[in-house]
Amino acid sequence: MEKIQTKGYGASGSLIGGKTLELMSFERDQPKDDEVLIEVLYCGVCHSDLHQVNNDWKNTIYPCVPGHEIIGKVTAAGAAVTRFQKGDIVGVGCMIDSCKTCAPCKEGEEQFCEGPHGQTMTYNGYWKPDPDFNTFGGYATNLVAQEKFVMNIPTNLDIKSAAPILCAGVTTYSPLKHFGVTSGHKVGIIGIGGLGHIAIKIAKAMGASVTAITTKEEKRSAAIELGADEVIVSENKDEMERAAAKFDFLLATIPYAFDVNDYVPLLRRRGAFVTVGLLGPYKQATNNMEVAKLSTTIGGSLIGGTVETQEVLDFCAKHGISPEVQMINIEEINDAFDQVKNEEVRFRYVIDMTSLKTA
Repeated sequence: MEKIQTKGYGASGSLIGGKTLELMSFERDQPKDDEVLIEVLYCGVCHSDLHQVNNDWKNTIYPCVPGHEIIGKVTAAGAAVTRFQKGDIVGVGCMIDSCKTCAPCKEGEEQFCEGPHGQTMTYNGYWKPDPDFNTFGGYATNLVAQEKFVMNIPTNLDIKSAAPILCAGVTTYSPLKHFGVTSGHKVGIIGIGGLGHIAIKIAKAMGASVTAITTKEEKRSAAIELGADEVIVSENKDEMERAAAKFDFLLATIPYAFDVNDYVPLLRRRGAFVTVGLLGPYKQATNNMEVAKLSTTIGGSLIGGTVETQEVLDFCAKHGISPEVQMINIEEINDAFDQVKNEEVRFRYVIDMTSLKTA
């Protein structure tokens, strides 16, 4: 069967040392009976795209075409597809397939797939018909995904800004939901970037009293505009001391190594601290004496499965939540990566992928 000719922006190696994302051509398989072919309209720029391209996690397969916050239009559907038809506006997040038969997959938590190859990531992953083939993501003209991993986009969501919900949204929604955040809870969101700004909005919509915790004084007013009830600048020792034993739940969205011990004293008795931005060790070993004194919990959370991804899209539509985005053309992606690296982006970049047609 004839392959699908595709254009995208990808990396032939780590960008550390001067390499850049470059225009490349590649082929995708035609959609199988249970798969959907999608024209990519918009794709978010996630901090993990930068980590993956630079091989920070020591598992990158090159060439690497990033992108897992995807909004697009169905252009073809396999014969067994029942949920979508040509012309539908849909979304795809961090995964495009899994074994679908293990317990986590049956429960809609495919990010924990226990199958032979695990879940198939949207990029830098193994495609089930050929374990030697590398998947390419949404910085491209099109994408093929298994039907289960294609999300309905509620009609009242702005498709130009909705893309970050598919990763940043579900990554923060999942632990907030799991730990039962609701009205009356005091929640602290640590880091007010791509993940943190959405977390503020979601936690507020769940009914919590939300405090934004940032290292930067200049983000104080922006955090209040996002809906935070209070703001703590973590570099201010007095502000941190006044917040001791204040929070039921802390969500850390910081994408680099930090000292978790700075934040444990902010937890109430049996409070929980969950990290979602960092996939690596903390800067310092955890002082378990401080953790144990009030029976607090230190944990992590990994994206979300298909059930929670659709849930968070519907939740955001219901509560009028929209990510704060800056729209760019694909030719600006290398500058955007530099700004993400230097923490100069205002929350989230989204690529207008129609710009790739003329690249």
